[in-house]
Order: sequence, then structure tokens, then C-alpha cells
Amino acid sequence: MKNKTLQAFCFVGALSACSSAYYGTMEKFGVYKRDIMVDRVQDARRAQDDGEDQFTSALEAFKSVHEFDGGKLEKVYNTLNDEYEDSREVAEDISERIDAIESVANAMFREWRKELGEYSSDSLRKKSELRLKQTQVRYEELIAAMHQTESRMEPVLALMLDQVLFLKHNLNAQAIQSLKTEVPKIDADVDRLLNAMQEAIAQADAFVAEMKR
Repeated sequence: MKNKTLQAFCFVGALSACSSAYYGTMEKFGVYKRDIMVDRVQDARRAQDDGEDQFTSALEAFKSVHEFDGGKLEKVYNTLNDEYEDSREVAEDISERIDAIESVANAMFREWRKELGEYSSDSLRKKSELRLKQTQVRYEELIAAMHQTESRMEPVLALMLDQVLFLKHNLNAQAIQSLKTEVPKIDADVDRLLNAMQEAIAQADAFVAEMKR
């Protein structure tokens, strides 16, 4: 029920929604910053999954150029351009979801630190403070892995765009040969990206498990 309520009110890409008034409204529906945090991390995890699939598909399309032995170059261009555009959209989605995680994390940790001063019990405050530190450490590991994915996506997209543009402007054998030369570089960069995505997924799973513990 909480997830349905959250989905109804939370538009991940709209950073303007991440405000005190927004979180206050969500709390009236029984959805707290902690709940929103978990939901957004899970959304980002799914986006990483989608990213793995898309960049793998794009790599296969670019590698298939090695098998090109004649035919319509326009078809090759259209295929690679579509893969590039889909990859770019996936990358933008991942970045937006990372921004959304950081927004709610900042609000959650700020509130948590403030509320530590409201305890009358020293022992409970110390337990909560320890829990806060543990959660922050896990969060830092998560967000570092997410940003690593972002940094790995940029060079891959740049390489893809270079080749797509060159192919568009030179629909000839020279363009195909240039693309064949660059495929090993794209392959290596995508491999590093996929490893980063797998690490981000693992960190997301660990963080959600920590939050639900």
C-alpha cells in the first residue's frame, strides 16, 4: 500500500518535489523519508539492470559491423543510431535516479542528526547515533558505486556518438573500417561499465537490506 501511495505522489525526475513540504505531505500518508529512500534505491537498481541490458545490446550491434560485407549502409547507421539513442536515454534515467537518491538522503540524514538531540535517554541516543553512522557508511558506498557507473557511461556514449556521426556523414567503406577499428575500444569500455553496474546493483541490494534490518 505504501509503494502505491509513493508512486502516486513521487515523480523521480522532478527535483522540485524534493522539499520539506513534499516530505511532510508524504508523512501524512504514512510514507517517511526512510521509505522513500528505499523505494528510490530500488528504482535505481532496476535502472542499472535496464542499463546492463541496453549497453550489452548496443555493444552487440556495434560488434556486428565486423560481419558487414556489403549492403545498405543506411540500415547499419539506423541500427547503431537507435542503439546509441536508447543507451543515452537509459544513462539519463540512471543519473536522474541517482539525483533523487541524493536528495532524499540529504533530507533523511539531516533530520536524523537533528532528532538525536531530542532523546532523553542517553543509551537510546547512542544506539540511534551508531545506527546513523552505519547507515551513512553504507550509503556512501552505494552512492560511490552509482557515480562510478555514471563516470563509466560517459566515455562509452562519447565513443558511440563519434562513430554514429562519422557513419552518418560518410556512408562508405571508410566509415565502416573506422568503426571496425574502434569496436575493441568500445568493447573494453562497455566491459568496465557493466562491471561498475554490477557493483552498483550489489551495493543497492546491501543498502536496502541494511535499511530493512
